[in-house]
Amino acid sequence: MSARRQIPENIQNQVRQRANCLCEYCHASEQWQYVEFTIEHIIPLTKKGSNNIDNLALACFHCNRQKSDKTTAIDTQSSVELPLFNPRQDTWNEHFIWSADGLSIVGLTTIGRATVTALVLNRERVINIRTADKAIGRHPPAGDLIQSES
Repeated sequence: MSARRQIPENIQNQVRQRANCLCEYCHASEQWQYVEFTIEHIIPLTKKGSNNIDNLALACFHCNRQKSDKTTAIDTQSSVELPLFNPRQDTWNEHFIWSADGLSIVGLTTIGRATVTALVLNRERVINIRTADKAIGRHPPAGDLIQSES
């Protein structure tokens, strides 16, 4: 039985609600996707993580696949290995901001930058999806900060 199936449906629903149905890494909306998002282990089971709700996050397929069992990544500016963004400990708006055009995620901190790079949060396909979503008013998500054009 997979780890996901071991997570009771009510816990999966709580994770979804807590995340407002957004991938907790790239902030894609599950509502507009063809594939249901994954309940992801922040600390992987292979690294002694648990199925406890405090170790679970909602992740789109791509972010979940890119994250895999990673818990750290290298910040390209400082060349320092850092923990990846942890949605249970970190606040998205403290580590990330949308570019002025609202299409790319910009890391504000070393953790943010390392996570943007490690999870490839600005891959071409997702930029195209964000562009289409922005054109019809459903991107960026409410409450997310956007860089000012200066």
